Amino acid sequence: MSQQPPVRSTETSSPRPRLDASMSLLTNVMDHSLDDGYAEAAARRGETGRSRLPRTLRGRLTMALGLVMVAVVVTIGAAEARISAPTLAKERGELIDRIESGNAKADGLAKSVDKLRGDVGEKQRQALQRHGGAKGDLVALLSGATQVSGPGVKLMVNDAKQSASGSGGGPRESNDFSDTGRVRDHDMQRVVNGLWESGAEAIAINGQRLTALSAIRAAGDAILVDNKPLAPPYTVLAVGDGQRLSTAFQDSADGQYLHVLQENYDIRTSISAQDTVRLPAAPSLIVRSAEPIVGGAGKGGTETGKGTS
Repeated sequence: MSQQPPVRSTETSSPRPRLDASMSLLTNVMDHSLDDGYAEAAARRGETGRSRLPRTLRGRLTMALGLVMVAVVVTIGAAEARISAPTLAKERGELIDRIESGNAKADGLAKSVDKLRGDVGEKQRQALQRHGGAKGDLVALLSGATQVSGPGVKLMVNDAKQSASGSGGGPRESNDFSDTGRVRDHDMQRVVNGLWESGAEAIAINGQRLTALSAIRAAGDAILVDNKPLAPPYTVLAVGDGQRLSTAFQDSADGQYLHVLQENYDIRTSISAQDTVRLPAAPSLIVRSAEPIVGGAGKGGTETGKGTS
């Protein structure tokens, strides 16, 4: 007799625990996303109204009136700008025309000054030729009435990069100069006198020709040469035997003075011999007292003529 197979029980067994039961916090986060928060915020907006525009008729009229006023202000501003634009453009054009006209007049006056200066220079040369005879060119050269060129030296003198107080005992104290790194008129006087003494035949500072009547003075911190203010750096050109003139000046007392200023006050200097330097003529020669003797160097002349100016 055959044996029946065992019958399996159809009763349900107790459910197996979830594998993620120990991760309840993570499961809660995954099951409840942030959409619920968005939904809650949307619900609140639904209660108060989605739009922030005023709902009452008075509020809407007030907003409409404000918008109309803003539009009117913007329109008026645009209209005024459009109306005033041609006026401003006209005024600007007139101002430009006045500036150009002034510049043209200034250029014309400058040309007239140059022409008159040339005429005066020519009359001076004629007077020197007439009264100086064959020595007219030499007299014109020595008096600075004509431009010259030839070998010479180029001397640069400039203020210190940072002017600082000196420690006392410098070469300026006896002349009541402040011990600073600025170049003074007395310094340039000594430089020029040193170059004359060393053999210079003609000298110019920043294009300003020096003559026997030239004066180097100070006006505040500015240096004036014949009442014309000069700005640093100061370029001194001197005509003469270049190398010999350079050596003689550096060995002179005034050259040593300039060297002391460089060592003690950081004043920047440099000197170099040049094959050719060009010096302009002096702007004007005004002789108020000297009168040439007609007839050469004779002492018994009875006629006199006025000096050139």
